[in-house]
Amino acid sequence: MRSLKHRITEDLIPLFRRRLSGVDALPQLALLGLISGIITGVVILLFRFAIEWPLETFLPARHDEAFESLDLITRGLLPLGGALILGLLMHRLAISDRKVGVTYVMERLNYHQGYISLRSGIVQFVLGIGTVITGQSAGREGPAVHLGAAFSSLLGQVLKLPNNSIRTLVACGCAAAISASFNTPIAGVIFAMEVVMMEYTIAGFTPIILASVSAAVVNQVVYGAEPAFSVPPLTMTSLMEIPWILAIALVIGVASATFVRLLVLSTRFNNQPILLRMGVAGLLMVPFAILVPEVMGIGYDTVSETIHGQLPMLLLLGIAVAKLTITSVTIGLGMPSGVIGPTIFIGATLGGAMGMLGATIAPDYASSTGFYAMLGMGAMMGSVLQAPLAALMALIELTRNPNIILPGMLVITISSLVASEVFGQRSIFLSLLKSQGLSYQNSPVIQALRRVSVGAIMERSIRRIDRRITAEAARDILKAEPRWLVIDGQNGPTALLPSVDLARYLEDHADALVPNDDTPDVIPEIDLMEIPANRRDVGPVQYQATLEEAMAAFEESHAEALYVQRHVAPMIKRIIGVVLKSDIESYYQYKKV
Repeated sequence: MRSLKHRITEDLIPLFRRRLSGVDALPQLALLGLISGIITGVVILLFRFAIEWPLETFLPARHDEAFESLDLITRGLLPLGGALILGLLMHRLAISDRKVGVTYVMERLNYHQGYISLRSGIVQFVLGIGTVITGQSAGREGPAVHLGAAFSSLLGQVLKLPNNSIRTLVACGCAAAISASFNTPIAGVIFAMEVVMMEYTIAGFTPIILASVSAAVVNQVVYGAEPAFSVPPLTMTSLMEIPWILAIALVIGVASATFVRLLVLSTRFNNQPILLRMGVAGLLMVPFAILVPEVMGIGYDTVSETIHGQLPMLLLLGIAVAKLTITSVTIGLGMPSGVIGPTIFIGATLGGAMGMLGATIAPDYASSTGFYAMLGMGAMMGSVLQAPLAALMALIELTRNPNIILPGMLVITISSLVASEVFGQRSIFLSLLKSQGLSYQNSPVIQALRRVSVGAIMERSIRRIDRRITAEAARDILKAEPRWLVIDGQNGPTALLPSVDLARYLEDHADALVPNDDTPDVIPEIDLMEIPANRRDVGPVQYQATLEEAMAAFEESHAEALYVQRHVAPMIKRIIGVVLKSDIESYYQYKKV
């Protein structure tokens, strides 16, 4: 009787992988989503602890965001010294290892099927902590998304899952990271599908929802069930406020376009040494840290004060402009921090300031400062990310107030339209990819091909056969009724032969394939590369590859068929199937993936 371990490794795991090759493996994907969410939740807890503990320990006010409690000299030197240390660390890294954040995750999805290395995750963990604890104008959500995507991708890589499943796991990690950071599971799901994957599929929703929920549960075990911000009851006082809400949307749309444009312009200096760029970013941060210390760190304490109407209007305007300017420039210069947190900060302070201005102009009709701050937060997030649905879901979950829905939909939609249609702004992540000379392909055909692995459509009825073979050996092979014969040459597979062509040849040349009476010891051989047959040139493709990768392999190799190989041991590959281009085209056309 075989051991349980042997049965799992030899039977269950291969079956699990095979089911994941298609688009209908919901039970398997659901299990992976649940595991991904738990892993991501734990990683984000460690990440937050690594940020909060040193700040709570060493800041005079014993609060993880109280940079204002530092004296002037320390406030100025902390971000400068931190930037230089981070610059030295990044100087020692290869250029490819310096890439972090949501933009990097999207690059790996588009060009590398979601494969993210452990080294990349560790680099992001260290750099993400460094930017926040040294007082840079930073966010933790971008690094959190990178970490969630990285460790979820590693889960798929360790299990050697098909690449279409690894892509889904990356989306699960992104959703779980947002969910664990803000305690907003719905917004996490929509963020992953609207911003990162840029697609909505039924098969994708189930595992991503489970990942988001499980990460939220892990977060709530430690931090409780409350959302990231304590929000007072909010409501729109009168419909007369709608014109002012539209005005806020216009202001936020302009601010969003300015933020993205400044950031992209700052990336033009990326050809300069990283240490120099980080030093300049640190120097630029010094006057802001001294004069406007609220811009240091994540700044959620300032957001909370804004929501509760505790800051004056001019201070809010100054903070918003300062945060917008220094964040966009320093990140553009290479500071490895996130943009989601600063986006929320800028939107809340701008919205709060506009709310106070509205209350001054028309005190009888104006709602609370917190109401406008939350609207500004949602509008800036939706506009910068060009993700209105994710921003609306975040707004609803953070306020837990249905009264915010109507004005929220209005302000988020209008601000996003102003940024995209008036200023031609795309999502900040797509803009950053474009500045690197990269793109994000998300056409319906490509998305459909990415959702399926070659294992789902390959023909498994094959036999691997030497080029030269005796008639008797050929008949023995044909008894198993394989559909295709993979012909081996000196350097591996060289052609694909329909087995019916070999059977026809054996039948037509039966008399010539028996030993000659004059030389009974000489057994005639068949050269499979010489007999009349509909042979096809072949090229390799890995078992984990998606149909998109298979189509790329067809284009690169100019092959007429691909043989699917899988690693069974170090340096040993086994051919387990074949794929024709027509198989891919017919699968897409008739299966409606």
